[in-house]
Amino acid sequence: MAFSTLPVRSSLFPKLIPAAAAVFLGLSSQAALAQQSSQPIKIIVPSTPGGGSDVLARLLADSIGKTDGVTMVIENRPGASNTIGTDYAARSAPDGQTVLMTTPEFVIAPHLRAVNYDPVKSFEPICYLTRSPQAIVVHAESPYKTLADLFDAAKKAPGTLTLASSGPGSRPHIAIEKLKRAANVNITYVPYAGSGPAIGQLMGKHLTGVMASYPNVVEPIRTNKLHALAVAAKSRIEQLPQAPTVIESGFPDFEADLWYGVVAPAKTPKESIDKLTAWFTKALQVPEVKAKLAAQGMFPVADCGVKFAAFIEKESKDFGEAIKASNIKAAAQ
Repeated sequence: MAFSTLPVRSSLFPKLIPAAAAVFLGLSSQAALAQQSSQPIKIIVPSTPGGGSDVLARLLADSIGKTDGVTMVIENRPGASNTIGTDYAARSAPDGQTVLMTTPEFVIAPHLRAVNYDPVKSFEPICYLTRSPQAIVVHAESPYKTLADLFDAAKKAPGTLTLASSGPGSRPHIAIEKLKRAANVNITYVPYAGSGPAIGQLMGKHLTGVMASYPNVVEPIRTNKLHALAVAAKSRIEQLPQAPTVIESGFPDFEADLWYGVVAPAKTPKESIDKLTAWFTKALQVPEVKAKLAAQGMFPVADCGVKFAAFIEKESKDFGEAIKASNIKAAAQ
């Protein structure tokens, strides 16, 4: 039996092939998103359990699980100023199943030690999640009531006053060095293993002042054991309305918030980034989450995508310049 075939016009192929490809890609993207929603998403926290990044990750993961039905697993990979966990995240598959919690160390560390990733090129920005303001505090019985008082005294007796923080090479350490240069004062910097020990020494009147995050100082300020000279934030802290900003104290554009963000490995599909962005931003607006964050001294920002990308680039540039100008070295590991 003879079979006949209808002639096919070759001019149809250029139209059919792109259309078929578009349908295939669309189905592939939908399949990828469906897989992302059904499989656990790993949140890499490059620091120890119990710290700010860990607390934030667990709060948001729990909220996302309740409202969106997405399982998120927290994986702590601390060490080497957060670089171990960050390197692991950079090398993870860009499939939307792995994200990384970030802090200022994300952009500080590459200026202090050799790392195998670039904070700008090795990751896709998702969101700047929250900020935690820092305050410059002195003992309640200190003769210095304003930042100007402190700097005037430092100019009269160079090198005799002390400012401490966690460090060296930390966000507050670099902020202190920048402020010293801006004020043209010689104040001795004293590094501590954490804010707690530094504040303890300040309470014992062994230091002139300390720069520490809001949660570490709010209670001793409230009980009149410490006095806040200024907060290193863009605007005053609602819970410390009496403390002026460093900007108000005569240093334009000076900010030193501890910030927390989330990124994904480079080349993670846009569809996955959009989904993750929606989940994280929604969780930040849940009243219960906002209340718990406020108790930790964290305040929602939710700057995502290109805004967060620009922020990371600026932070990296600013930190690099400050580290070089102040000749700051990495802490011994």
